Amino acid sequence: MGSLLDSIKNSISPEMVRSIASGAGESPDGVKKGLETAGATVLGSIASKAGDSGFLSQIMSLVSSYGTQTLGAAAGAGGSATAAASEAGSNLLNTVFGANKAAIEGKIAQASGLSSSSGATVLASAAPLVLGALSSKLSAGSAGLASALSAELPSLRGLIPAGLPGMPSFSGATAAASGAASSSRAEAEKVGGGWLWPVLLLGALLIAGLVWYFNRGTADATKPAETAVAATQTAATDATATISDATKAAWAKLGDLFKLKLADGTELSVPKLGVESKLVSWIESSKPVDKETWFDFDRLLFATGSATLEPASHEQLSNVAAILKAYPKVKIKLGGYTDNTGDPAANLKLSGDRADNVKAELTKLGVDGSRMEAQGYGEDHPVGDNKTEEGRAMNRRISLRVTEK
Repeated sequence: MGSLLDSIKNSISPEMVRSIASGAGESPDGVKKGLETAGATVLGSIASKAGDSGFLSQIMSLVSSYGTQTLGAAAGAGGSATAAASEAGSNLLNTVFGANKAAIEGKIAQASGLSSSSGATVLASAAPLVLGALSSKLSAGSAGLASALSAELPSLRGLIPAGLPGMPSFSGATAAASGAASSSRAEAEKVGGGWLWPVLLLGALLIAGLVWYFNRGTADATKPAETAVAATQTAATDATATISDATKAAWAKLGDLFKLKLADGTELSVPKLGVESKLVSWIESSKPVDKETWFDFDRLLFATGSATLEPASHEQLSNVAAILKAYPKVKIKLGGYTDNTGDPAANLKLSGDRADNVKAELTKLGVDGSRMEAQGYGEDHPVGDNKTEEGRAMNRRISLRVTEK
């Protein structure tokens, strides 16, 4: 059986390359290189965290939740991914890259000689192929998948663009850690010491944690080891939040993806019934600005009881940022809302903090902060019945109102 990287490359069919090249106005050679680079980048990021059992469990859960048949078909059919496989790929990118996804798209585009929008297209197209390749290892369990991923690192180092944000260097200490783990396995097999496996696994995880710590940069070099370990665990938890079945079902109701073209020529891949489509349609209409027309974000997730945005929210935030950049005269107000559960004062503060965080994320994505204001309304202005769980879920939201256009 070939390597995971070979499986990804073999899934890139001439039909897939021609289709993307034709739609994006790019050369087939550039698209093929972009797909291979994107596949290697996604796989490399996952392989670099193979020692993180929590992260690997999240990846395996993502693969299994969509099924090996769906993902295998996406890879085996040359990348003609179904809507489910495309959704799985999008969730994978948000899990692996989080807020760094847009920057990584740009690096892949630059390394492949493609436009920025095409960088996003090839990364989105490659993600289901990576999941399809990983699905072939699912039966081997987490240990088997970790071993297969570690074996990929040497062949990936030369294929991944340099300077990717949030990505390790894949050299030096990382190679040493991989070698140490391999040596530990070999020694255990040689002596037949089955009882050593828990100790060796713990040692490998400790080495991986130390590698992460010392590769973070000199600014954190003086932090105690306990702080580094805690930070590693927190980052892994934040970056790999599980999307519930209920959320997946709600997002599926937003319809199939389509290409939404903006005034500056940017194309976004968005659900037909999603807020992005509604917002652009209203901006481009002759309707005057008023104080009653609000648009509810439909793919934002926050940690329970917290103002912390989950990584899965990045896709919609990136889309809204692109819309605001394409229509530079538009100014907006962000409103945060909660249900009526709990203390009203605490709910008001939480709603304001969440609205502020959405504004902060849009600012990070390049939107001028002076074009946005944010306010929390707490329990006020419910849109659903607080007596039902469905209604309370509707009331926990972030909304957007255009104040100038």
